[in-house]
Amino acid sequence: MFKLVVLISGNGSNLQKIIEQIETGAINAEISAVISNRPDAYGLKRAQQANIPTVVLDHTQFADREAFDQSLAQIVDSYNPNLVVLAGFMRILSDSFVEQFSNRLINIHPSLLPRYKGLHTHKRALEDKQQEHGASVHFVIPELDAGTVILQGVVPVKVNDTEETLAERVHKIEHIIYPKAIQWLVEERELSPEKPVKVFLEEES
Repeated sequence: MFKLVVLISGNGSNLQKIIEQIETGAINAEISAVISNRPDAYGLKRAQQANIPTVVLDHTQFADREAFDQSLAQIVDSYNPNLVVLAGFMRILSDSFVEQFSNRLINIHPSLLPRYKGLHTHKRALEDKQQEHGASVHFVIPELDAGTVILQGVVPVKVNDTEETLAERVHKIEHIIYPKAIQWLVEERELSPEKPVKVFLEEES
């Protein structure tokens, strides 16, 4: 069985969608563990309700980022995952961690990469008067938000949008494309890095 380890820091809404897609058979994989750097992350409860093992590794208990990442890498590696999924994991990982799980570490970023790497993506899209925005599932490499894009979700930017309304629409497409991208990797589907597949949000009128 294809094994996932999911890293979270908060609510775990993307985690929930992945769990649901595994339960329906849409993702042919199992989650070996959910690991959080925050003891109060609600995503831990989501995992426990689905009978998935959980681990809390509180980053505040470590002297520095390298010590935390070294411990995290040991825990993740103990599950021997085929794929490590960052689902709202709010820490920048060290190069050594990223390299240890090279080609097995994915993230979802709230923009149509390579546009708007880093933070405040919704604000920047609105300031630039973009007509489209969205999210990208990508492999993680040491360079921030620069790994190969697996799949993108596209949403319209509306005239009266705020950061909050645009973020809500992007979350909807995230919940569609993250499980789909994971299943593609399970299937070892051939990717097109230069022209990633795009999924468009269909909204109720």
